[in-house]
Amino acid sequence: MPIDREKLAALAAQHGPTGHRFRNIEPTVSHGLGDFLRWQLGPGRRFPKGKRYNVLRPDAHRLNQPPEAPQLTWLGHASFLFQYGGLNVLTDPVLSERASPFTFVGPKRYTPPPLDVAALPTIHRVLLSHNHYDHLDESTVRQLHRRFGDALCFCIPTGLRPWFEKRGIQNLVELGWWESRVLSDDDEVFFLPTQHFSGRGPRDGNATLWGSWLIEIDGYRLYFGGDTGYGGVFRQIGDLFAPIDLALLPIGAYEPRWFMSPVHVSPEEAVHIHKDIGAQQSVAMHWGTFVLTDEPMDEPPRRLQQALEGQGVAEADFRVMQHGETHAFPTEVNQDREAGTLADGAA
Repeated sequence: MPIDREKLAALAAQHGPTGHRFRNIEPTVSHGLGDFLRWQLGPGRRFPKGKRYNVLRPDAHRLNQPPEAPQLTWLGHASFLFQYGGLNVLTDPVLSERASPFTFVGPKRYTPPPLDVAALPTIHRVLLSHNHYDHLDESTVRQLHRRFGDALCFCIPTGLRPWFEKRGIQNLVELGWWESRVLSDDDEVFFLPTQHFSGRGPRDGNATLWGSWLIEIDGYRLYFGGDTGYGGVFRQIGDLFAPIDLALLPIGAYEPRWFMSPVHVSPEEAVHIHKDIGAQQSVAMHWGTFVLTDEPMDEPPRRLQQALEGQGVAEADFRVMQHGETHAFPTEVNQDREAGTLADGAA
């Protein structure tokens, strides 16, 4: 379905920073240091436990010679490798041991990464949702730039350009909400709103933008939800971009709700997003990798399954992948091509 470009441009013109800070489209509760300490130091605070996950080792041949169908590999948390139409795209690549400015303290991986930068195929695009440490990892970014140089394009939210340029990275596409950029004859990226916040230190809160990405490759639409609370913006996204072929949606880091609900969706809300944006297929992310919040590590997939049943969505339409799993998503075009090849062979 064609995109209403006039409506998209009108939305882009409406939203920008207030002074030197950004804010969500819908008013949200803002939790400060006092609320954070109340959560962290409150009575009964528990550190989540759960089963350890088997990490699959992605097949190097399959990654370097992907099929014609769109192919997705989950690298943990919000990090995916998406491959289609000759392009390899990474989302929020975090392959370090900790989601932290330090190597010795901060949230440590509960589940190790299935591969490192050296084992990746050639990467053409990186989609960055925002600058929190569990989504923007300096070590991984530096390794990617060192290996692929300026042939690799980083797509980033408004305000992050100085951070990348300070590290010698120049091939940047910096967009605000509802803005887009054609990157080649076959692909275009759109930066879209979410309900969240940004900041890497005590003084830079909301100084850079946050959001989600939609990349359209040869007519195929991949939506990467980044980090978000639930809001009406997802119905707007659906109005503009549905049907979306494949959506990567967060389902974890949601407890306690009094603290997390403005910025992190529950599994039930993730299913609402799946429906709001008109996703044909969704894949769960943002769970089982880092211990960030209070829910048991293995709870999000169980609650997702219950939410799908409760909201009348087929379990096959919202997939939970294993760490390191690679899965292909055949399209009608690919299926027609395969059927034609089989028919030719039979003839």
